[in-house]
Amino acid sequence: VQLKFEKKYNAELGKGAVSKETKFEYAWCLIRSKYSNDIKKGISLLEELVQKGTKDDSRDFLFYLAVANYRLKEYEKALKYIRTLLKNEPGNKQALELEKLIDKALKKDGLVGMAIVGGIGLGVAGLAGLIGLAVSKGVAKS
Repeated sequence: VQLKFEKKYNAELGKGAVSKETKFEYAWCLIRSKYSNDIKKGISLLEELVQKGTKDDSRDFLFYLAVANYRLKEYEKALKYIRTLLKNEPGNKQALELEKLIDKALKKDGLVGMAIVGGIGLGVAGLAGLIGLAVSKGVAKS
């Protein structure tokens, strides 16, 4: 699938102008890749689209920018994009769900990071317990 969109994108690029739809389709394909370089390229294309797009267009662009950054574990960036979308559409259910997911990952990541930095003496069992605690607290909130 990605190859099809890449060919279409490159063909339009060769003619001098890539349509918004083609750029979005290709970016959408790239952010679904398992390779982080593809995801980063998709982010770059989506960022270009956000800058040039209308408010209506930017909903999708912002959503997928949040998804892509979430996939790269760039949770702060993902949160920034999803909250920008929510500022314009506070009732967007998909965006609200994604925001919860990002928040959960951010908290879990932060706790794990603190445990590694602050408690090297904890040992593996203590660290596993701390991670389990973070996960159980995250589950209890939902």
